[in-house]
Amino acid sequence: MLTTKRKPATVGEILVEEFMQPLRLTQGALAEAMGVQRKRAHELCNGRRAVTAPTALILARVFGNSPDCWLNVQRPSDLWKAMHSSDERERIKRARPPRIAA
Repeated sequence: MLTTKRKPATVGEILVEEFMQPLRLTQGALAEAMGVQRKRAHELCNGRRAVTAPTALILARVFGNSPDCWLNVQRPSDLWKAMHSSDERERIKRARPPRIAA
């Protein structure tokens, strides 16, 4: 479980800083390479869209790495959001192990 209070890097931050900037790739060029609309690439780069399994497969094909790479970046962000959302924290606190019938 995440123990840090610091928000993890988002997929968008990793995508832009580690992949797009070194390649001098624009959001428009990324969208074209991915075969998606510019809006989708923009949302992904700006952390307003999460990486799903299909998106991870597309990004892996575009950048020559694995889908796991993208999903492994997404997972800490998802967990951090859940742990720092008051609504989600309440739902998590209500969860209990099931009673086992004897």
